[in-house]
Amino acid sequence: MNGRLKEVALVFFKLGCFAFGGPAAHIAMMEDEIVVKRKWMTRDYFLDLIGTTNLIPGPNSTEMTMHCGYERAGKVGLFVAGAAFIFPATIITALLAYLYVEYGQLPQVEPFVFGIKPAVLAIIASAVIKLGKKAIKTTELAILGVLVLLASLLGVNEILALLSAGIFGLLYFYVKEKSTSNLNGVSPLFLTLGFGTSMLKVSVFNVFFVFLKVGAILYGSGYVLFAYLDAELVTKGWLTRPELIDAIAVGQFTPGPVLSTSTFIGYQLSGFYGALVATAGIFLPSFLFVLILNPFIDKMRKSKLLRYFLDAVNVAAVAVMLAVLFVMAKETLLDWKAIAIAITATYLVFATKVGPIWVIVIGAILGYAINLF
Repeated sequence: MNGRLKEVALVFFKLGCFAFGGPAAHIAMMEDEIVVKRKWMTRDYFLDLIGTTNLIPGPNSTEMTMHCGYERAGKVGLFVAGAAFIFPATIITALLAYLYVEYGQLPQVEPFVFGIKPAVLAIIASAVIKLGKKAIKTTELAILGVLVLLASLLGVNEILALLSAGIFGLLYFYVKEKSTSNLNGVSPLFLTLGFGTSMLKVSVFNVFFVFLKVGAILYGSGYVLFAYLDAELVTKGWLTRPELIDAIAVGQFTPGPVLSTSTFIGYQLSGFYGALVATAGIFLPSFLFVLILNPFIDKMRKSKLLRYFLDAVNVAAVAVMLAVLFVMAKETLLDWKAIAIAITATYLVFATKVGPIWVIVIGAILGYAINLF
């Protein structure tokens, strides 16, 4: 077990250091490490984890690390994987927060980020293709995936799209198989969390509480974090909107989970201890959700009724990743420099054995070099 824990820690620490580009890119890199290289689980099971993770609150990619850690090294592995993935981003973000508070500005990293963004597109595309091949088991699931893709591109909330797809798939395949199958009945468990308190001052306790609340109700990816924090912090006068925008930017261009933004804001509000409790608060619910949910995944897979639901959700999750890829490409490939880096990264991903982490590094170097001219 100790050997496995060490392996889990090293794998997710490495991902935490190099996983740029948001949840879709993180999951793509994770798939390469966990399924392709190390074969800790099948791609089908990895897809099931993605599907279930998308349906609970919290940062999707961070919760995926916890699930993978649980599968490899049990409950302790869950906490080791999550902590190892979060740790690099937290340290980097805390350092940037210190520089920001002390000197009022952030280091110039735009040239590197410029190169990383198009490189990430190729990594996501590779994962979408591989996961899509496993997820699309029937013509009906393919059609469902196309519908979810269209809905996502039209702006439908990703959680609504995933749930709708799951329910539709469950009902459709239940009706289709009803005459020949004996279905297992399952009583769903719904967990409702309610919070309602007014914060009167910025203390370490209040910083912890507000980020605990956000972590417990944040659905979808870290990209919707801005709206939550705007409501919780700016409207209460804790931060100005420009300060919040700077904090979100830090979360975007540092590796690992976007929610490392919490570390930056916590430091702004209450110094070192504020950074510590904000980070603990926003990630704690995810550890608890995964700890509770993971033991039920095998039972969900064995229930034919829930198998239909998961199959539909898995296809929908891949469709959402494809929609994210499309939107990111539209926002990233704006000039010949970005297109050239994207083509280079695509060649590396699909035509060579260069791993995703090296594709990220090469993209960053190309971004810096190409912007010198």
